[in-house]
Amino acid sequence: MKFTVNGKMDYRFLIIILVSSAIMMSNIIRYYNFIRSSNDVITSGSGTLWKYASLGMLIFFLFGYLFIGFFSKPDIMIAMILFFGSIFVMLTLTLIFTLLGSIKERGLKIVEVLIGIIDARDPNLDGHSQSVKNVTMLFYRYLPEEIKDQINPVSLEYAALMHDIGKLGVPESILNKPGKLDEEEWKVMRSHPEMGVKILEPLHIFDEIADWIRYHHERQDGKGYYSLPYEKIPLAARILAIADTYSAITMRRSYKEPRSHEDAIEIIKDVAGTQLDKDLVEIFLKIPKEELTACIPENVKY
Repeated sequence: MKFTVNGKMDYRFLIIILVSSAIMMSNIIRYYNFIRSSNDVITSGSGTLWKYASLGMLIFFLFGYLFIGFFSKPDIMIAMILFFGSIFVMLTLTLIFTLLGSIKERGLKIVEVLIGIIDARDPNLDGHSQSVKNVTMLFYRYLPEEIKDQINPVSLEYAALMHDIGKLGVPESILNKPGKLDEEEWKVMRSHPEMGVKILEPLHIFDEIADWIRYHHERQDGKGYYSLPYEKIPLAARILAIADTYSAITMRRSYKEPRSHEDAIEIIKDVAGTQLDKDLVEIFLKIPKEELTACIPENVKY
């Protein structure tokens, strides 16, 4: 190992290369964490092979840095090239992550606007999807880490926002009927989760959340729309079911007056273990009242 200037040892080059290697190691860790978290509806399946190939290249460069540092004879020019190379990679990753975050945020805002337009056609839906999204993401914050690790929050947010998109296919005469639905009308209404999946089917980025939307009306006792056994109901769908129930109870509808937060909590307690997941309900009940009521739009809350 020789770091020399005019035949004399100069450790400045070694320090520069070691700092460059440390920056490159940081880049590798950041990129690896990005790959691990890239499993939401926006980033999943987008060139997985290329993601890991890029990670391999970064690791290769790191070993190249260390090899040059310890087994070559670098001069100041090589040391500075390696240093600014690691800085360039760091800035590039930062730019990519920032742009991707912006794309996710803007994409969600666009969906929110579209869902808002869809909901506005029906006084019984106006604000409901946004409310369910708000309650769902608040609920997610209170989930234990072992449950959070099983669900991507970006995907969950999209699923919550679009859980009732299938009601686009339900006639307004059924949606707005003030009384009880007859058997045929109820059959049409029960088809809305499947309609929602079919609406989203051409957009393959939503394949991950299709079953979350399809099964958000399934029950723990197996008496839901599809009579799906409890153990086969996706965890995210069980979370959506609780948020949807709370929102439906506390929001004003053409056929009913809104109920209070306290009423909603008592009803949710009563159906825990039959309609709703008992363990998840226990977690939901720990959310403070003021945080839950803030999730309901002012114009439709009790």
